[in-house]
Amino acid sequence: MGRSIVENQSNLIPESKTSPAKRGFLSRLLYIYRPRTWKEKGALWTLGVVLATYVVIVVILGIYWSWEPDFFDVRTSVLEKAGNDEKKLVPGFATTATAIRIAETLLHKPGGYLSNDVTPPGIYLDNMPAWEFGVLTELRDTANAMRNHFSRSRTQSIENKDVQQVESSFNFDPKSWILPSTESQYENGIQALYLYLQQLADEKAQDQQFFTRADNLTIYLNLAAQRLGSLAQRLAASVGQERVDINLAGDPKAPQSTPTSGQQRVRTAWLEIDNVFYEARGYTWALTNMLKAISIDFENVLKDKNVQSLMEQTIRELEGANSGMWIPMVLNGTGFGLLANHSLVMASYISRANAGLIDIVKLLATN
Repeated sequence: MGRSIVENQSNLIPESKTSPAKRGFLSRLLYIYRPRTWKEKGALWTLGVVLATYVVIVVILGIYWSWEPDFFDVRTSVLEKAGNDEKKLVPGFATTATAIRIAETLLHKPGGYLSNDVTPPGIYLDNMPAWEFGVLTELRDTANAMRNHFSRSRTQSIENKDVQQVESSFNFDPKSWILPSTESQYENGIQALYLYLQQLADEKAQDQQFFTRADNLTIYLNLAAQRLGSLAQRLAASVGQERVDINLAGDPKAPQSTPTSGQQRVRTAWLEIDNVFYEARGYTWALTNMLKAISIDFENVLKDKNVQSLMEQTIRELEGANSGMWIPMVLNGTGFGLLANHSLVMASYISRANAGLIDIVKLLATN
């Protein structure tokens, strides 16, 4: 009788009074490491404040580093590279100087180059690395055009060594953070661009040329139009589309590697929508600045074909694609739904710019 009473009384003991051995793992851990003196409590509070401060700083830096750079005045930037001496503005100077400015912005914007970061806040940011990849894509296209077309007269001509170094450097792995780092390789590309720029302005360096021919410009604009067309399709697929297979349209006898169905359901993955959006922002930002530089170098070509106004309108469409956003997140509403769809708006601007470049290419090809 007495034993049962003792057992019943032990069951009435509050759970907080039970021994640590009967608690869960977390409760025992807190029991063992709980602060027992004022000194220990003060140290715990200090640690909490330090961690909270660190988190706040990381979040603020992440927001600040995610701001996209503004457009720069291309003509002013080119004149600065020329030391305000307009005599140095020979063909190719504006394009090369603008490529330098774009590459320097990629590396030296707030936060620097983020795509290869392995520490906070860069490691958890994805919008700015996507923007950087878009800029890098345009830089690589420009470097390729400079190496294979702009700096060469014909297919039998010798490649320019500095421009060859430019293309090699910018095609380095964008995510390498050590031995060698991506930044060091891209800096090598910038230095090679500076050497090429100096030689273009040197009258004695007759083997360093930049040819502003219509056929060279056509090749570059064709590639830019293909990039824009791909981005527009990826952006439009944010809401999902039923697309007809048009790969062999115009040539029904042409073969392809594997058979495909007549219709396909195309949709950009939900987690990739904002990455595609910011990649498009980065590419169009860089392309806008580059087209402004090309309008300077190829002014005579554009004027001869009377396509200056068309080029200006194309640049305005690309600027519209980089308009400021009123909300810090990419909305993905259905086409005619209640919420906006930023991807479709971007695709609209890019599609019009794509059409403008295609028209320019056609007019440049006419006699």
